[in-house]
Amino acid sequence: MAVAASSVPLPTWTPEDKEAVKKGQLVPGLSLLTEESMADPLPKAVAEPPKPEEIAQSATPTPVVGDQYLDAYFGERPQHFLVDPQGLLSTKDARDRENFLNYHSSDSAIDLFVYLFDAHQEIPSEVREEEIVERHFSSGKPAVVVYYYLGAPERSNIYVSPLISDSVSAAEQRRALASSVEEAMEKPDKVAQFEAFCVQVAIRIYWMERATGLVTDEDPATPQLRPLAKAPKKEKEKSALVVKAEAIAAEWGPMAGIMGGALTIVGAGLSLARRRTRYRFPVFEVPPRMGGAHAAGIGAVISFGSTTQSPSSQRNEVPDYLGL
Repeated sequence: MAVAASSVPLPTWTPEDKEAVKKGQLVPGLSLLTEESMADPLPKAVAEPPKPEEIAQSATPTPVVGDQYLDAYFGERPQHFLVDPQGLLSTKDARDRENFLNYHSSDSAIDLFVYLFDAHQEIPSEVREEEIVERHFSSGKPAVVVYYYLGAPERSNIYVSPLISDSVSAAEQRRALASSVEEAMEKPDKVAQFEAFCVQVAIRIYWMERATGLVTDEDPATPQLRPLAKAPKKEKEKSALVVKAEAIAAEWGPMAGIMGGALTIVGAGLSLARRRTRYRFPVFEVPPRMGGAHAAGIGAVISFGSTTQSPSSQRNEVPDYLGL
């Protein structure tokens, strides 16, 4: 059976079609696999994937600290050591950090103020951190001011009062910040990072106190301990016989005193004789073993363990390894 020829004309390629294929805007044969009308054989142009630089330009800009928080942050010297008007920490975590900073202030000659921001926030360009520190912390108790970004400790900055900056170099301030950031980065979550950061800064402030001369190793405020008076020498403990003799002498008068003195003399004599007593143990030859006078780890043990028998009756030879 003969097959009738199709009345549909074969497609032809135009220069525009070839250019569309090169750009990926046209897929050959796609119209044969769809139910689209032949009146519109060309599919809609496929959009090119965006380039990396275009993605970077279209990214959401970093949020800036809102105007409603600027006065709470920078309007005056803070009343609390933790400055968190946005409430980035939970109530418990904020209370714990505030308690730590309060304790540090009570134990240190330098206060520690921490301004808390979110990890991706930016301080408005019209705010000059150095000017804020100079304006609010030039007078009163010296202070170290930290701008900390919760969740991104590596973005943190540190500033000091003019009194401290005269004695602590900028390089030392950078080292204090770097060591604090290192301690924070070892922790698993942002709250633990913030805690470790504050502790390390407080430790570095300890050295700043000495560099500025606010605290010395020999603090004059520390009370000096007076040397203890020498304790009187203890009298020699009296023997029971002496105590008894003295008691008898006090009760029975001179006669008893004479008897007590005699008892004392007798007791002293017995004690002296006991101290001068010498014990002599018998000496006998130990039989040699295998023809040798002695050998390593081999010998004999002479034991006089009984106090009721004479030494000569306790001559029981025991090998050295049994006496261990």
